[in-house]
Amino acid sequence: MAFDVSPPSDCQDCPRLAEYRRANRAEFPDWHNAPVASFGAADARLAVIGLAPGLRGANRTGRPFTGDYAGDLLYATLLEFGFASGQYDRRPDDGLRLEDCAIVNAVRCVPPQNKPTPLEIATCRRYLLGALDALGNLRAIVVLGRIAHESALRTYGLPLARFAFSHGAAHELPGGPRLFDSYHCSRYNTNTGVLTTQMFRAVFAGVRTYLSEASAGVPIR
Repeated sequence: MAFDVSPPSDCQDCPRLAEYRRANRAEFPDWHNAPVASFGAADARLAVIGLAPGLRGANRTGRPFTGDYAGDLLYATLLEFGFASGQYDRRPDDGLRLEDCAIVNAVRCVPPQNKPTPLEIATCRRYLLGALDALGNLRAIVVLGRIAHESALRTYGLPLARFAFSHGAAHELPGGPRLFDSYHCSRYNTNTGVLTTQMFRAVFAGVRTYLSEASAGVPIR
């Protein structure tokens, strides 16, 4: 079941992103070229927060992390740890389903050079807030990169200095879910060795253990 409220398809809140979207619509008229809605269901206990749609990934296909390398690694990992079922094939109609998981981007429209400005991130934060508020069973969040980490903290009104970003770290948010930090699963990070497949898998292994223990009533450590 859908849980998200997305910006209108021709959202003008961020003029630079709106202009970039118009240019992409002219150059690639068969692509999605619009704000990308979240993926998942309202009863998910895990949310994965990314930065923004990739130009040739979600901006093309209309589904988060679908159509580029970051999605290859993310969805393979979600499938491995039971947070997805079916088969990922870089297409929004591949039949892939998320299981107890939802994917949300901090910014809904593709930015030039994959770099949204601080103002654009802040402007789009109300949609991140709306998505997280709609996840009534939310127990864990995986943030992909420092910007997603900081946007999640600001969404909860928490000070950045108190919860420093560090790959593999887990933070207890007061009155909220547990926040798991990961470097972004971009091709650049994996090609340069900043993030390995094993490092990424370890984050989701920790999430799976945490949710399993929570279901069993094991006290939070």
